[in-house]
Amino acid sequence: MTTGTTSEAAERAHSVKEHLPPEGLFQDQHWRISPKPFSVGEKVAAEFQTLGRVLLQFYRAVNLLYRHSVTGKQPGWVADWLDRGKPANLVALQRSDAFKNDVPRVIRPDILVTDSGLSIIELDSVPGGIGLTAWLNKAYSALEFPVLGGGDGVHRGFASIFGDVQAVHIIVSEEAGNYRPEMEWLSQEVDSRRFQVRSGSFKGFSKGDAVYRFFELFDVPNVANAQEVFELAERREIFLTPAPKPVFEEKMLFALLCNRNLETFWRQNLGESFFKRLLSLAPYSWLIDPTPLPPHAAIPQLNITDWQQLKTLSQRERDLI
Repeated sequence: MTTGTTSEAAERAHSVKEHLPPEGLFQDQHWRISPKPFSVGEKVAAEFQTLGRVLLQFYRAVNLLYRHSVTGKQPGWVADWLDRGKPANLVALQRSDAFKNDVPRVIRPDILVTDSGLSIIELDSVPGGIGLTAWLNKAYSALEFPVLGGGDGVHRGFASIFGDVQAVHIIVSEEAGNYRPEMEWLSQEVDSRRFQVRSGSFKGFSKGDAVYRFFELFDVPNVANAQEVFELAERREIFLTPAPKPVFEEKMLFALLCNRNLETFWRQNLGESFFKRLLSLAPYSWLIDPTPLPPHAAIPQLNITDWQQLKTLSQRERDLI
């Protein structure tokens, strides 16, 4: 690398650093600055640009699978597993007609870029990093780098969730407090008059307002205004997203996708193309159930009859995430 190239890279990195908000983006976090954004190549870029439609359809299908499981149109064990460990009030909200067709408006897949393509290891419906991603795109776009979605793509996408609602309250719990600076920055960027970051003690909701829930449902007992928000949303006095539906915060969804007994449902509700693509993106997953298997049965793709047998697998055989 020549001295001139090194100098230019340093100048770009300093330029990006100068655009950091004074309050930072994550609480008590420090950054190393790259002189250029991470390059994914044309093939991966094209896959990212079409992935949103696939994941949205998957969430819609998950929503339908749960509802049909509750009513007996699909196997009852699906709802039984998805409801396990959930408080009764959240199960009731999840089944409420008010939220019947609601799916998360922001979906963040955690993706590994591997030699054989992309692999999604998790879907997050209450993701951190919205403001950070918006800032990164804006900062590197200002240096004339091409970025997916453009310099203001995240800004426009987040604002579009709420239409022309006059007041949008972004409730950030104490548990999610590290992400508060990025959401405050994004609120200022989008429209500081309409978008405000609130704590879990905020009470000033008005009819017709919107709320973005920046706390996960396990955190509800620690968020003082959560029940009021849920009740207002159920009465349709405010718009709430993501809705209080624990199904979308479950880690077992890919295991349901991989379950052969549900294959017909997925093919019908995803379409053949989306179904195959999701199977190629999602690592094969299982529900870990302590119920003993008969000796002639085996856990798919592992050829074991008991989870304890995982301990006996060699390092080569333990190709698991």
